[in-house]
Amino acid sequence: MTGVAAFVTFKLSEASSRAAEPPAAGPALPDGIAEVLTALPSSAVVLDNADRVLRASSAARAFGLVRGDRLVISELLAMARQVRRDGVIRETEIDVALRKFGPDSTTFAVRVAPLGSTGLVLVLAEDQTERRRVEAVRRDFVANVSHELKTPVGALSLLAETVEGASDDPEAVRRFAGRMQHEATRLTSVIQDLITLSRIQGAEPMAEPALVEVDSVIAEALDANQLVADAKDIELVSGGEPDVVVLGDERLLVTAVRNLVANAVAYSPDGTRVVVAVETSDGLASITVTDQGIGIPPGDLERIFERFYRVDAARSRSTGGTGLGLAIVKHVATHHRGEVAVWSQEGAGSTFTLKVPLPDPKERDSSGITTTLREASQ
Repeated sequence: MTGVAAFVTFKLSEASSRAAEPPAAGPALPDGIAEVLTALPSSAVVLDNADRVLRASSAARAFGLVRGDRLVISELLAMARQVRRDGVIRETEIDVALRKFGPDSTTFAVRVAPLGSTGLVLVLAEDQTERRRVEAVRRDFVANVSHELKTPVGALSLLAETVEGASDDPEAVRRFAGRMQHEATRLTSVIQDLITLSRIQGAEPMAEPALVEVDSVIAEALDANQLVADAKDIELVSGGEPDVVVLGDERLLVTAVRNLVANAVAYSPDGTRVVVAVETSDGLASITVTDQGIGIPPGDLERIFERFYRVDAARSRSTGGTGLGLAIVKHVATHHRGEVAVWSQEGAGSTFTLKVPLPDPKERDSSGITTTLREASQ
């Protein structure tokens, strides 16, 4: 924004040096500057020596910084007057409460500069709200990653010291070695989930998705969770429409459904059932994972797809959860131009629904998948 301000200042000074004497009412905006201000992406306002707005960009008016011929943000007006008095360029960041943009404030990076010796002042304000939000998310992410990695690494270090001190006790060594293996597995899970999330988070939706058999996706996802489910006497059941084919990335879809099933098993009591089903409507395949678990409090429903967010952190860690599984599901859905939704009732269970596009019927028939499925069912 500094370069923009310098350019505009130069153009205004150059134009004002060629301009005729302004009328008594105050200096007019020099020729050519209106076009420059119109092209600026940031909010731009030019004030005359009586604090009247000579020119305001559409962004400045859209944000509500200007009403009529007045700059209505008191902090900006005070800066403009200071700059007019001493001719010193000022820069700062301010938070402005703008009702039209919701209850939260908007953060602006502001630069105020004098324009020649005519008393004109240029105010540039660039919306930094999204940048701040991204920085906050990045800080939280780094803090969460550090914590998630520090915990198993610290446990491994402590266990290694304990094993070293118990070298003459084979039973203790075996016990601590098992705990070390558990922590190493947890550390590997965090790293693998981070790699998966980073790979799909910034990726564009697939330009050329492949045809994927949903039955195969569900079968692989259930198989990956069978041992854990057996240990809790949880029955894994699949059902719904057979022979459904979707457009997508089979590996990512397996990851998403596997994560949903793993989440259902982790938060379900022993001896219950987890059902995975698929149905089609409105050009979408809906893969649902329903459990009879503890349910999710209403206040947590909107946040469960955030990275590292856990409804029950202690339980998640005890089951080996990384806090990234549902975030991965959300990004897989986005990557497929689909969506993921959740219904839950405390004490009754939850249903997660992953929706992905169906292929055009002609495309499906031409692939040979339909024919293969028909033959297999005969």
